[in-house]
Amino acid sequence: MARPQEFNTAEALHKALGVFWRKGYEGTSMADLLLAMGLSKSSLYGTFGGKRELFIAAFDAYREDRARDMHRILAQGLARGAIETFFRMIIDDASSEEFSCGCMSINQAVEMAPRDPEIRARVVEDFQTIESDLARTIKRGHADGSVKSTKGSQELAQLLLLAFPGLQVMVRAGCDKTWLDNALSLLLSNLD
Repeated sequence: MARPQEFNTAEALHKALGVFWRKGYEGTSMADLLLAMGLSKSSLYGTFGGKRELFIAAFDAYREDRARDMHRILAQGLARGAIETFFRMIIDDASSEEFSCGCMSINQAVEMAPRDPEIRARVVEDFQTIESDLARTIKRGHADGSVKSTKGSQELAQLLLLAFPGLQVMVRAGCDKTWLDNALSLLLSNLD
């Protein structure tokens, strides 16, 4: 008879996510995961499968959390302010320990997506979700008067989506906060 599970699966997954987020998939060893999660090999393999399955589960959990946060932020208040809040969050998150590793989807767009179709599909889906949410918010901004640009919502969303990974990279590269704020103001002026 199998022994009952003696650990919290969601908590263990969160700990694995932290390791993958900091070190990337290739840089993370099974020893790193076992240590962080406090599990034996048999518990890890029995619950999550191998390293790849654990990574995908952790990455999917991250993606769901971040998409939920984005939906919530973009739905609040006037559209122009919501979009600014969303992008300012990127700059502000860089100073927090939890998000100092940047956006995991952007990290994986560089690390694994070029050679792994399953990860690439997830990254592309994330970009499509961001673009759709931004387009919907910009359309709302046209209606509420907070987005004054005469450009179409889809066109503006594509521009903002293109800037999203660039801003992530500049934050991770350690660019000065004043420079980042100025660059963001210039980007958002496309909505005015």
